[in-house]
Amino acid sequence: MTKPACPMCEMTEILDHVDRFECVTCGHEWPKEAQPDGPEAARVVKDAHGNVLVDGDVVALIKDLKLGGSSTVLKVGTRSKPIKLVDGDHEISCKMDGMAIGLKACFVKKA
Repeated sequence: MTKPACPMCEMTEILDHVDRFECVTCGHEWPKEAQPDGPEAARVVKDAHGNVLVDGDVVALIKDLKLGGSSTVLKVGTRSKPIKLVDGDHEISCKMDGMAIGLKACFVKKA
């Protein structure tokens, strides 16, 4: 059995205790019985503060992010155009400062 992703930050670094799971990244704990059954479970994407994100929301960065492959840095507080939730490692697809980028939900807050 593979370890699940954290329901709060969706990171995969999980500690496996006897009766519960614990996220190494954010510290969230949840019981083992609360696991969704397979891919038919609805996916919920939450920002860094635990707010549920939906298509069309506007988000702001909570920390400076260096864009891979360039020397460009997106500063804390930079707001996006309306977002689109996508499957994959980077849950959010949006435009910031005129660039189309993919973001992880743990680096943004709902604006």
